[in-house]
Amino acid sequence: MDLDNVLEQAAVAKGEFARQTPQQRYAQLTGIADRLDATADELVPVAMTETHLPEPRLRGELRRTTMQLRMFAEEARTGEFLDARIDDPDPDFGSGPRPNIRRMKMPIGVVLNFAASNFPFAFSVAGGDTASALATGCPVIVKAHEGHPKLSELTGRLVTSALDDAGAPAGAFHLIEGRDAGVDALRDDRVDAATFTGSVRGGLFLAGIASERPRPIPFYGELGSINPVFVSQAAIDARGQAIAEGFVESFTLGSGQFCTKPGIVFLPAGHGLEDILTTRVGEKRTGELLTDAITSGFADRLREIGDQIGGRMLVEPTAIDGCHQPALLSIDYPTFVEHADNVLTEAFGPFSIIVEYTDVKQLTDAATRLHGSLTISLHVQEADADILDDLRRVVERRTGRILLNEWPTGVSVTPAQHHGGPFPSTTSPLHTAVGTAAVERFLRPVSFQNYFDSWLPEPLQDSNPWNIPQKRSAAGQSQIWGRG
Repeated sequence: MDLDNVLEQAAVAKGEFARQTPQQRYAQLTGIADRLDATADELVPVAMTETHLPEPRLRGELRRTTMQLRMFAEEARTGEFLDARIDDPDPDFGSGPRPNIRRMKMPIGVVLNFAASNFPFAFSVAGGDTASALATGCPVIVKAHEGHPKLSELTGRLVTSALDDAGAPAGAFHLIEGRDAGVDALRDDRVDAATFTGSVRGGLFLAGIASERPRPIPFYGELGSINPVFVSQAAIDARGQAIAEGFVESFTLGSGQFCTKPGIVFLPAGHGLEDILTTRVGEKRTGELLTDAITSGFADRLREIGDQIGGRMLVEPTAIDGCHQPALLSIDYPTFVEHADNVLTEAFGPFSIIVEYTDVKQLTDAATRLHGSLTISLHVQEADADILDDLRRVVERRTGRILLNEWPTGVSVTPAQHHGGPFPSTTSPLHTAVGTAAVERFLRPVSFQNYFDSWLPEPLQDSNPWNIPQKRSAAGQSQIWGRG
């Protein structure tokens, strides 16, 4: 099907899709999850061939993908994210007579999802962006990533058949291929919002298109993140070896191709962990990186760091059988200050930088220089509270997730999760790409004033036929949640 027909079908579908019930959405999303689970033995080998990722990692990622599909199915079934609010007329309201006002969130429309390379299931065709958009009743067009085209096509067929069987309208889901098709779709007025996971350069290019259209649209891009880690002397004294081992495990996980990889760690000068670090890094062996473009980009970035920053390579960059092995650089704090912009630029692969500080005040200074990040981790002792108080206040303004005595790789898909942050980690720090709050990206509020009850959307009618939570403000009464 050509792109124009894909866009037209999606535009036509959005009205019917938006009106479908929570139970229908539940059946659609669980149907997709069931198809993926049942086809795991076919999907995983294809993914292994195209991405070079190992089977255990891919099977675990597929389980996460189907789990989050079912999680969004439950969210859709309850209807809580519709945020239905009813203000009954009140002639004695404090600011003047209050009319009958009813408000809810409605699907924003057609969503264009640019799939990611590094998570071929969880952030791809049937991943979290697709699942959260479908949960709200938005038709989805996925631009497949060129790093795993066969897997994308197979997954796309499964999604389409599951939606068809569960009564979704034609046009509720489509898969398109090719960068030109993705750009053309983003420029088309029939697309109402877009998501992206990838590089800063690519994300900013697409964000520019979304904002410069005659009708600008929301663009939710996850672009790049250095994910700094601050380690206190007290934490080193208490558990230095565990910190060193955890750091190595985290920055080499998935060959360093996680968006939450710790790319810079601040350690006190004289930390005494070099032997442990070099030994553990030397023991690690990585596979091929995901794509040729990522491989060449990582090599270029390492050369840039070596040419411009200097410092001591604790573990030199090497290639074995075409695979980049983990590398680790150590610099002092003045070097960090001199080259902060370079140091704080992501190297997407198995590489990280240690910055040795000599005064805890340097940690606060470093935090003020940070770019926006998906995560910031603190490895500290509770007794550090006073000396690190200023650092904690600054950190809160630089990230969307703060971890205490844990490592950032591994993002739990939970209601309280926030996977986002200030630029350049994302283009929209108000929103998350992981967790149930991800649906908020694809909903827009609409108020209905003095409407006939029979004309109202079902969630706002007095009879509440969808049986979703309604927050009602009766005349002279406090607001309460209830059903029906």
